[in-house]
Formats: sequence, C-alpha cells, structure tokens
Amino acid sequence: MTAVPFGDFRAHLLPIRAEIDAALARVLDSGWFILGPEGEALERELAASFAARDAVAVANGTEAIQLALLALGIGAGDEVITSPLTAAFTGLAILATGARPAFADLDPATLNVAPEALRRAVTPRTKALLPVHLYGHPCDLEPMLELSRERGVTLIEDACQAHGAERDGTRAGVSGRAAAFSFYPGKNLGAFGDAGALTTNDDGLADVMRALREHGQRAKYEHEREGWTARLDTIQAIVLLAKLQRLDGWNEERRAIASHYLERLESVGDLELPPVARDSSPVWRLFVVRTADPGALADTLKERGIATGRHYPDAVHLTQAYRWLGYEQGAFPLAERHAERVLSLPIFPGMTIDDAEAVVAAVSAFFDSG
Repeated sequence: MTAVPFGDFRAHLLPIRAEIDAALARVLDSGWFILGPEGEALERELAASFAARDAVAVANGTEAIQLALLALGIGAGDEVITSPLTAAFTGLAILATGARPAFADLDPATLNVAPEALRRAVTPRTKALLPVHLYGHPCDLEPMLELSRERGVTLIEDACQAHGAERDGTRAGVSGRAAAFSFYPGKNLGAFGDAGALTTNDDGLADVMRALREHGQRAKYEHEREGWTARLDTIQAIVLLAKLQRLDGWNEERRAIASHYLERLESVGDLELPPVARDSSPVWRLFVVRTADPGALADTLKERGIATGRHYPDAVHLTQAYRWLGYEQGAFPLAERHAERVLSLPIFPGMTIDDAEAVVAAVSAFFDSG
C-alpha cells in the first residue's frame, strides 16, 4: 500500500536548498531584513512572470486584498461583491477596510462566481467586484469587466490561488485594477511563512499601495496618508526569488497529475470532477472533487495512507463569523451544495503518476465497496 501525503515540503525544497542557504547567508551578512534590494528584485520578477506592469510585495495575501481596496478608496459604507465559496480571508480583507462583503452564487461550469449572478447582486452601494480564481482556475473576467465599466465599479482579482493561471491567453492578475496574490507556504509559489503581493498596470495605484504598506509614507517620516505595516520580510523575498524561476515547471507537474486524475476518475462512483473551462489553463492549486459523503471517503483514504483536505467545507456566508451579515441557508444554493460535498485530493510538485494511481485505486476501492 502506497502512502501519499497531501504535500511534500521537504522534497520540494531539496533542489533549491543550497541556493536558499547561500542567499540567507547574504541577507544575514547585509543586515537588511525588510524588503531591501531582494524585495525590489522580487517585485520586478513577479511583474514579469505574471505579465503585469508592476508588483508590490506585502506581508500576506489578506493584506494584499485590503491594500488594494483601500488604495482605491473603498471603505466604510461601501459594498464589495465576492464569491461565497472561498477562504474566509477574502471576506475578512473586505471587512478590514470598513466595507461590507456581499456575495453572488457560482457558475456550475467553473465553480467561480457567475458573471450573471454578479450583475444581479450589484446595488447602489457596490464599489468593487472581487472575483476569486478558486483552486487555481481562472474566472471568466470579460463579462465582469464589462459590468465594471457599465456600472462604474472597480474590479479587483483575488488571485491568491492562481499563480500563473491563464484564460484566453491572459494570465490571472492583469485584467482588473489590481490583483492580490498569497504566498502562504502551501501555495503554488510559497514562502517560508506568510507573504503576498499585488499586481497592477496602474503606476499611480502601485505608488499608493507602496505608501500604504509602509505606514502611509513615501519617504522616511513623511506620512502623507494613513497606512500600516504590511511590508515583506527580506528572507521571504529570497525564498520566493529562488522558487519563482521554477514555478512554471512546478505548475506543469501539477497539470500532469490533474490530467491523470481527470482521466482515471471519470465515472467513478458519484464523483463530480473539477470542471475545466474552455480556453482555460488552471494551475491546480488544489484538485477538488465533490461527493455525497466526503467525510467517509476521507476516512477510508486515510486508512490507506492517503492524505486529503477540505477546501472549503462551509460557504463563507454561513460561517459563524459572517452570520451577522444576515444571509440564511439557501441564499446561495450552488455554493452551499458544493461546500458540503468537497474533498481535496493530493496534488503537488514531485508527486509521481504512481502516487496518483495509488490515490485513484483507493478512491475506486471506496466506491466499489459500497
């Protein structure tokens, strides 16, 4: 019986360990531990890799969303519409600005927020649309951009799970006014702790976001606006620089495992496999299936040494922290149904086809035994 972890950080690090060790030594010798030359280099490389004009390195993905909203003047009394099937941090970032999160239901063909549902959700208080490229699958942004122009609302991308994803030849993170990325260790591009970045094609907006992340100052002790501390540590910058040049290759490894799953798990039990939109090139941050009893499947796989996860088992509007918004069960039925049924199977760089086949065998055995 082959054991398969959910991820293998040690194996992931091994090929670049010497490179990172040398870079860490340089940082320790320099005495520059926040941003610095490595932070500036990372911003240049991120912008180039994600096909954006500029990138702003920050402390984490949640603050990246918050920074983008505040830089665009969104705050108390405003409303920001996003997906109810996402990490709760998306809503938390909206709340941190003083704005109110609102939600629109999913497109069943993609599990991302549906453009027509966004259109129905817009109110006079709506100031921004915040679509989430869920699980590394890019949204269909064209109708959302049209809605943004038509109604005069800003579009910001939550690309925290979509490093390098493309749709219709365009990379996630360059279509809206800004996009937020998370480099949490488990992401496709992961740091050694919390880290994040923003991308934008607006030079003026990038300038404002840089000031906001640094106490609102453009130069030392020259505070032009209210801000807070959201700077990136230099150590995280050097880790991300080492990993960034390998990101495309690692994404291809994920795609190979996903293709194997899609082929071998088709028509197995009641599994609903992840939909892949036409002209879409997802980066498979997660491989999420849906089934009537994900807990039972997870337990069986655990017994066979197969690790799984649940992303995300509760729609955001039904979690305790967001109950006060007033949404009831049934408000967003597609998101609620999918949240109840999700189970994430292992997928990571360095995972072999034999590992994937062990997962397939275990999943198939579960349904055969039923």
